Amino acid sequence: MSGTSAITGLLHVAIKTMDLESTVAFYTEVIGLRSVYRPDFGFPGAWLGVPTPVGEAIIHLYAGGPALAAGNGVVPQHTGAIDHLSVTAIGWNGFRERFERFGLPWREFVIPNTTYWQLFVFDPNGVQLELTFDAAAERIPVPDIAAEKKYQAGELFFDPAVYVGLLQRIEQCAA
Repeated sequence: MSGTSAITGLLHVAIKTMDLESTVAFYTEVIGLRSVYRPDFGFPGAWLGVPTPVGEAIIHLYAGGPALAAGNGVVPQHTGAIDHLSVTAIGWNGFRERFERFGLPWREFVIPNTTYWQLFVFDPNGVQLELTFDAAAERIPVPDIAAEKKYQAGELFFDPAVYVGLLQRIEQCAA
């Protein structure tokens, strides 16, 4: 590898969706990201800013034709080898309360022999989101995780029926 060539960060991740409004509401109202400027590419979508210490990464949401699987009219589920999207976060209890308030299932994990804790939740499209917290920033005791909430790698706890009406639940909580 050349001495002047290096990866300097992650710029964006793209998520396909057939329900742009609910997906934007999930990432802005439940997760707390903000919508950022998105040029007009000729198809629906949104960009969401993910703050980082060196700028802002972006989650691209693709809707309409670009979100569809070739020829079959549906968004592909579990495509490729990507398992989840991971972000760092603060406010362990606040996120747990948000997931509970909006009726979203989640899982919890304390990484052994580290100061890192994790929450796992799915977005309305079945994309798993991992939120990683540093215990030093949380200033609360190590979470006591209930057996039914403990994260198990490979467990699929996504249920599309849970996300029906999510936009309405979010709007009701905001009112």
